[in-house]
Amino acid sequence: MEFKALLLFVITLCFNALTSPQESCGQRPLVAPPGLSRIVGGREAPEGAWPWQVSIQIQSMHHCGGTIVSSLSVLTATHCFHKFLGISTSHFRVVAGLRALSAPGDQTQIRSISKVKMHKDYNDVTSDNDVTLILLSSPFAFTDYIQPVCTPHDVTHEFILNFSQCFITGWGSTYYRGRRTNRLQEAEVELIDRRTCNLMTWYNGLITENMICAGLESGASDSCQGDSGGPLQCYSEDEDRFYLVGVTSFGYMCGVPRKPGVYARTSSSSFLKFPERFGRKIRKKARETLTKDFSFFFFYST
Repeated sequence: MEFKALLLFVITLCFNALTSPQESCGQRPLVAPPGLSRIVGGREAPEGAWPWQVSIQIQSMHHCGGTIVSSLSVLTATHCFHKFLGISTSHFRVVAGLRALSAPGDQTQIRSISKVKMHKDYNDVTSDNDVTLILLSSPFAFTDYIQPVCTPHDVTHEFILNFSQCFITGWGSTYYRGRRTNRLQEAEVELIDRRTCNLMTWYNGLITENMICAGLESGASDSCQGDSGGPLQCYSEDEDRFYLVGVTSFGYMCGVPRKPGVYARTSSSSFLKFPERFGRKIRKKARETLTKDFSFFFFYST
């Protein structure tokens, strides 16, 4: 009986929070559309440049990145939580509107975590389906500094969007085994087709249909430690908005030629279709969606 009540609560929560219209996503109120110049390597992101980027923290220390997809939900990587199943949610928090980790400002909002939903087909050996949905205990209030990103409906929609530029962001290291950066970094990358990324001299067949590679063949622009769970976001000139194309998953060291960053692909993963699909079918198939597509992992609460 208690489980049914909790399930109904989550259904109501998702219905109210996960159905925000696409018209209100992927916008950057404080920053103009990206220009034509290429960013090689990383640089500090301007204030408010990536309003959907969050820092997932353990006891106030940056742990992983994440992406706001609605006022009550954040997408991140499963490997960020897979080894912490027995840890109380009270040790975690999600911080939005943050540029410098050491200097939260008036625009910063902090939320605790209510539930963590991992993809039921996550493979910790191959990193397949490395995506997780976090439900927050209370909603973010959207401002110029805090906004949700858009997500593609499917592979066809992703293709039609005809992205002009893609970026990775995070507070991760700027070199292998280096210290995390204090200020949010951004770098422009190129999407790399799966066939190329699976070549013997690249990842030799390790890239599944649920993954996408992004970076530069030279390795000059790449994600690194501490960027896990953060967004690979691409800009659609036709729609003048950003879409979440991938969730930072893994890579070979950092910035190595022909070893680009690997991301959980939002257009092919059933998990990342969940927020929108759940909103459309809430009245008919909410219970089936919750139980069929994903496993609920209830962390111990204190």
